[in-house]
Formats: sequence, structure tokens, C-alpha cells
Amino acid sequence: MQITLITGLSGSGKSIALHVLEDHGLYCVDNLPVSVLAPLIAELGAHGQERVAAGIDARSGRTLQWLPAEIAKLREAGHDVRVLYLDASDETLVTRFSETRRRHPLSDGSLTLEECIAREREMLEAVRELGHRIDTSRLSSNALRRRVLEVTGVDPARLTLLFESFAFKHGLPRDADLVFDVRCLPNPHYDPRLRELTGCDTPVIDFLEAEPEVERMFTDIHRFVGAWLPSYRDDNRSYLTVAVGCTGGRHRSVYLVERLAQAFAGEPRVLKRHRDLPDGRQ
Repeated sequence: MQITLITGLSGSGKSIALHVLEDHGLYCVDNLPVSVLAPLIAELGAHGQERVAAGIDARSGRTLQWLPAEIAKLREAGHDVRVLYLDASDETLVTRFSETRRRHPLSDGSLTLEECIAREREMLEAVRELGHRIDTSRLSSNALRRRVLEVTGVDPARLTLLFESFAFKHGLPRDADLVFDVRCLPNPHYDPRLRELTGCDTPVIDFLEAEPEVERMFTDIHRFVGAWLPSYRDDNRSYLTVAVGCTGGRHRSVYLVERLAQAFAGEPRVLKRHRDLPDGRQ
């Protein structure tokens, strides 16, 4: 099993790290006591989990001192254990707590925020050198997500690219990231022989492929999506929905979605959906 342990100071970005790993398919647990780490791994392994991430920090209290030994046991059992320690300057942590108005986990009413941070550093001293350390003081949330994916070896390219056709008369898809309006193209609806067919049927395909404007539209959409896809992937998105709409969502948009899905078939995860076809054809 691949086990990623996220530890470090409160306010350093541990929640961000766990969320990005969860988005990339890992089973994630936060605020895990060290004493239940091994039993949890055994239980998850018995249920077929192969990639697990756990947040372990000062909230574990005195059991933190057991963490090095627990990691050694897991590695001896054949597990791939990676430890990520997130740190930040005291000034940065104070600013983050002030901005979010969060209470420090070690606050008991008798300690200042600075004293809580100092105590937490002492408690985490034993685990600070167990793995890779990332100073998040000057990292944006997006930069931290990229660093976490790089260090943990999780594939950052797990973006699902969804092409969706729709009818403008039924409204825009709520999940659309990019919307292309193709109502300006010649409409097969006005040919009685094609009206009841869809953009998946050969007569409609032949009709549209005979129109130069259709090819120009496809080329422009294909070029735009291809040019910007790396940037969306670098933004650590899980999904990018490209919606193509025409009047009825039956001919032009369906045809273009079919072509686009085929053109991007080399990407790791590509889906297509025809929202407004009566049979919901995929």
C-alpha cells in the first residue's frame, strides 16, 4: 500500500494537502491518532485500498513520539510510506490565524497564539525530520497543491475532460467551464430528411462535413481547448467541462462533441455527454 502521512504545523496547509490527494483518488483521513494508524492501514488493506493519506499532527498529543516506530513497522511490512512535513514562519502562521479567525488547536485560554505555535513546534520536533519538508510561507494554495502532487508522486494529470452537447433553449449546463455557441452554423433541422436524426447519424454527418464553416468551427474549438488544456491541468482541476450548444442540442452540437471527443481521445480521461438527446445517448 502507498501511505502518505501529512504532518506539520497548524495553519501550514495540511488541509489543502489532504484535499488535493483526496481529489486524486486517495482515501484520506484527517486528525488520525498515531495509536490507530496501524489498525487503520490493516483494515483498509483488507478492503482493497491501495493508496491512503492521513493527517497526523499535534492534536495526537503524546502519542506523536510513537510515530517514528510506527512508520518503521509499516515499512518493514512492505508498505511504501511517505511523510510530508508542512512548515511556515511564525509570522505567516500568525497572519493566517488572524485572517481566518480560527482558534489554534493547542489554545486553552491561557496561552497566546505565539506561545501555542512555539509549543506545537516543540511537540513536532520528533517528526520534523521524518520526511520531506515544505515551507509554505510564500506558497499560494495552487503552488502548494502542485508541490504536494510532485513530492507524493501522485499523477497530476488526472483531469477528466468532458465534452457536452446541449440545447440553448433548455439553458446552459451548470457545470460548464467553457461554452461554445455553434448556432451560427448551417442547421440540419430545416431538412425534413434529417430533422429526426442526430449528429451521430451518417446523413447528418455528411451534411455538416460538406459545410466549410463547420470545419472552421471545429478547428477553432479544437485549437483553443488544446492550447489551454495544460494550464487547466496545472490548476489541479479534477474536471474540465467543455460545453457545445446549438438551438435544439440534437445535430450541430452533438456532431462537434463527437468529433472533439475523438480528437482528444489520446488524453488520459475523456468523456462525452449529449444532455438533450431524448435517449441520453453517450
